[in-house]
Amino acid sequence: MTGKGTPGAHDVPSGNAASSLPIELRSVSKSFAGIRVVHSVSFDMHPGEVHALMGENGAGKSTMIKIMAGLHQADEGEILVNGRVVKFASPKDAHAAGIATVHQELLLFPELTVAENIFLGQTPKTRLGTIDWQKMRERSRQLLDSLDSGDLDIDQKVATLSVGNRQRIEIARALAQDARVLIMDEPTAALAEADVQRLMAIVRNLRDRGVAIVYVSHRMPEIFALADRVTVLRDGHHVATKNISDVDEPALVSMMVGRAIDRLYPAKQGTDGDVILELKDVSYRSVVRGISLKLKRGEILGLAGLVGSGRTETALTIFGITPATSGEILIDGKAQAIASPEAARDLGIAYIPEDRGSQGLIRMQTIEENVALANLKRLMRGFLVDAARVTAEAKNAITKFGIRARGPEQLVRQLSGGNQQKVVLGKWLATNPRILIMDEPTRGIDVGAKAEIHLLMRKLAGEGMAILMISSELPEVLGMSDRVLVMNGGRIVGEFDKEHATAEAVGTIMTRTFTNGEAA
Repeated sequence: MTGKGTPGAHDVPSGNAASSLPIELRSVSKSFAGIRVVHSVSFDMHPGEVHALMGENGAGKSTMIKIMAGLHQADEGEILVNGRVVKFASPKDAHAAGIATVHQELLLFPELTVAENIFLGQTPKTRLGTIDWQKMRERSRQLLDSLDSGDLDIDQKVATLSVGNRQRIEIARALAQDARVLIMDEPTAALAEADVQRLMAIVRNLRDRGVAIVYVSHRMPEIFALADRVTVLRDGHHVATKNISDVDEPALVSMMVGRAIDRLYPAKQGTDGDVILELKDVSYRSVVRGISLKLKRGEILGLAGLVGSGRTETALTIFGITPATSGEILIDGKAQAIASPEAARDLGIAYIPEDRGSQGLIRMQTIEENVALANLKRLMRGFLVDAARVTAEAKNAITKFGIRARGPEQLVRQLSGGNQQKVVLGKWLATNPRILIMDEPTRGIDVGAKAEIHLLMRKLAGEGMAILMISSELPEVLGMSDRVLVMNGGRIVGEFDKEHATAEAVGTIMTRTFTNGEAA
């Protein structure tokens, strides 16, 4: 590779170059239950390039990478590896062809060691046919060293490791399979910023070694920092393949959603009202330490800070999941003892949790069952749930929030991430809250759904709702907040109005070292 962007000097590779391509998909189509989700899509990889695959949730990205990984078989079209037509009947066939996948949900065995996970299913053997433990440990050490991950203990159980470290093990496992194509599905979705930077360094390392990397992510800064080319899908169709140097963020967004998004962060509607929520010196054990804040009607108050700074813990205390051990929480100026989420709900507080999959939804249940969860008392008729009212509530949420679904009876797990987030919103807004706490409201959703969530937040605030927003994305904090509070070490260490809340000012105080609430 002669430089960033070189592999994609043409949108469609010439036929005589095909033999050098580690993988190529030609006119691939796929249907499920008679519904076509991928329409004659072509996609190829060059050795030593990072090729970003982008599109809104539901655009066909997951289906495409599952076809490449052997999890799905195409109904039409063909797959070529190094110029030869192949058919993958299973992931095992894809592995044999040099294609490995690092899934968003890491597939490791927590009770096995690092080395055992790296060589699971492909353990080196002695002449007697037993596991060669010494060779496995040596090769594991070599693989991790090659990824600048020599700090990992190969004998440590995976259960004790962070998500970032587990991901490095998945990558080492792929290299142990001699992968020439590495598919990375939302690799940074659950990572802290330090782990994101380390992962990006590993991706560059692999690219320089000639590995072809399919990189799926919603995070634009990563795409522009890493990718050589980008392919955009929309509604299962191929929109374009471009050198990353030939596009900018607005152009990518327009290709993904089929329209320009003029304002990712919509302007404030109306003015703030009276203080509705106040915390006075609130603490929860040693993780929330003397928090004092005020939230007004019609205001979006941003809560910024690094992972572990106490942001989520403060939200859990306000919502009664971890009740305050000292201090006062006031609603409309009156002190309230919020000892449970039910008590918080009855006071007009709703909470959209950070992890919608495990905390906000029951993914194996339907949309209507999930929407009803926070509001069952109101939906009861005698001792039974009024099924007609439950369905009506779900239909209202689908219409009001633009949830893309077949109907109220569809299982939540079948929805895209953005639509799942809308179901969580529908569930809690059905309780008619006055205070809405949103923890990472747009994590893991595409730019189109993100813009819709932001527009909804502004609309709710314009109608007088008070919103406390927690986000790890600094642009989101700065773009959506009317005021910004910064947390560090369980305390509030800074406050900025919108005019003075710059990335430099907020970022500096987020990362500063504090001792007993004072800057070191």
